[in-house]
Amino acid sequence: MKRKHIIFIVVVMFLTWNMLMYVTLVTKSPATPEHNHGDVSTRLDQLQKEISKQLKENERILTDLRKLKEDTELKHQRASNHVVSQGLPKDGPPNGTGNSGNKLTYDKVDTSDVILPVLMIACDRAEAVRRSLDLVLKYRPDEKKFPIIVSQDCGHKATAEMIGKYVTEHGIAHIQQPDLSKISVPWPQRKFEGYYKISRHYKWALNQVFHMFNHSAVIIVEDDLDISPDFFEYFEATYKVLKVDKSLWCVSAWNDNGKQGMVKDDPELLHRTDFFPGLGWMMDSDMWLELGPKWPEAFWDDWMRHPDQRKNRSCIRPEISRTSTFGKVGVSKGLFFEKHLKFIKLNDKYVPFTKKDLSYLVKENYDPAFKSFIYGIPEVSLNDIYSDQLAHVPEVRVTYKNKDEFKLAAKKLGIMDDFKAGVERTAYRGVVSFNYKGLRVHVAPLPSWNGYDPSWS
Repeated sequence: MKRKHIIFIVVVMFLTWNMLMYVTLVTKSPATPEHNHGDVSTRLDQLQKEISKQLKENERILTDLRKLKEDTELKHQRASNHVVSQGLPKDGPPNGTGNSGNKLTYDKVDTSDVILPVLMIACDRAEAVRRSLDLVLKYRPDEKKFPIIVSQDCGHKATAEMIGKYVTEHGIAHIQQPDLSKISVPWPQRKFEGYYKISRHYKWALNQVFHMFNHSAVIIVEDDLDISPDFFEYFEATYKVLKVDKSLWCVSAWNDNGKQGMVKDDPELLHRTDFFPGLGWMMDSDMWLELGPKWPEAFWDDWMRHPDQRKNRSCIRPEISRTSTFGKVGVSKGLFFEKHLKFIKLNDKYVPFTKKDLSYLVKENYDPAFKSFIYGIPEVSLNDIYSDQLAHVPEVRVTYKNKDEFKLAAKKLGIMDDFKAGVERTAYRGVVSFNYKGLRVHVAPLPSWNGYDPSWS
């Protein structure tokens, strides 16, 4: 019973008892005049004692109520810290956290009939296409729910023939970019012509998916990605969150800091991120209606990360990546591959995400638990981490106050140190989380953080 209800009942009982005593005193006929004064005095003394006793009892009840309230709040806080300390709750936020309306909306969303096509972007790598398609077909649980569309640019004959075999044997769709013309690029940008062609291809291919095939969402991969066994399960489950939460604009399979040894050994762990990851990602048709008409001529992924496009929206990402790239050869000429990309860990365990409640990823549920946890764990210095004296502390926070402090911490701890429009890779509310020699580290801004600075680069 709530505290207010108990106090109300106690007060009503007290007043009722006093009224009954009053009625008894004033209505009872005196036996004789000479004894009247003595009887009234006796009854008043008795009444005073009873009232004093009742007041003490009331005070005891109120003291018990206060203690009960404090114990309940303490248990709630401990439960919240325990659940969130796992990296953020996987079975929903602690009771009382979040928006029940969003939870109800989440429960009512039915995605059983939704079709999530896989759009594979290809060009002139026949063997890469073969490797990627073989894995997609191996792990695809339902060909009707997950149709495959390969969009090819470049007009490369061997790659077209390779894709044609899968059209014949597996019924996938093969579409080819009709505009293969040379793009006129200003001299300073001529070395980036390949990026202009990629952006042109993406726009054409996505227009086909949403305007010709008339799909309501799409999962986009490139022809140099391996996928995890639960790749389709992951996207089917998170599509439900994407539809419920309008603060989200994509779901990605990628963790930029997801190297072996830098991720928590927890394939169920999912996060929100303000950084657009790409490399295996999903969006819906409403988002394409917004982005398509103003699609850029080049560098589409960095364009997506600009505040004018992102508009403070976030993506869902996994702790352990559901894609990995083997694309050393490509338009980027292997940039970052040898030093970074080839070390990204690919999840190898199947997680039945569609059977789990992922409503904790909705912003109204996620943010209170996230902020409470991040700023509730111990704050340490980089020297503390190097000292190896933190074995008893499972998770710690390293604070940065400016761009240079973040870059210093990132370099010393081995995570990506670059910014895109002021946002660090994998960051959420300015916080970048990862493992360092078995210790969970959260590099975080001050609690007063109020947004990203696009000038940080």
